[in-house]
Amino acid sequence: MRTDEDHSARGPPRSEGGSDISSQGNHPTRVNDQIRIPRVRVIDEEGEQLGVLGRNEALDVARDRGLDLVEGAPNAHPPVCRIMDYGRFKYEEEKKAKRAKKKQHQQKVKIVKFRPKTEEHDYSFKKRHIIEFLEGGDKVKVVVMFRGREMAHVELGQRILERLLVDLQEHAMLDDDPKLEGRNLSLMLSPKKN
Repeated sequence: MRTDEDHSARGPPRSEGGSDISSQGNHPTRVNDQIRIPRVRVIDEEGEQLGVLGRNEALDVARDRGLDLVEGAPNAHPPVCRIMDYGRFKYEEEKKAKRAKKKQHQQKVKIVKFRPKTEEHDYSFKKRHIIEFLEGGDKVKVVVMFRGREMAHVELGQRILERLLVDLQEHAMLDDDPKLEGRNLSLMLSPKKN
């Protein structure tokens, strides 16, 4: 059976939910009165160390300057707290996250449709678009659509897809073999990794 001394020797204290209070990624940043540690190392808004202060004294210094006391490194001994404008800090962090998300390229699936009787000009026009999509980092689903009696000549659609694969071999990789889904013959192409 464990005693309270055994528990304290094994690791950091736990919150009511059972997770570590001191594990940085698992809890929201503590601000002002949420900080319960009796002594903290304080860094002011210019980055100067004010030393180790009592919690109430550190809160008074932050309030006198019209700012917040924010816990930065809860695992340090004593924990490090920074004096800053927390609302502005959160706003800047959200802006940074939005900018980073905008820069990310999410791969999309573009669909290019052919018919069994697609003319040469249309074929080359659509092929150019497929190359642009692949160079932009997107996947391309190529679909040959059949109507009515055209279903009796699926080999015409297969020829178009085979020709495309030969023409696009330096730009694309085939994800899977062509599939006949209802009245559509389709295949998926991915950009070739350089």
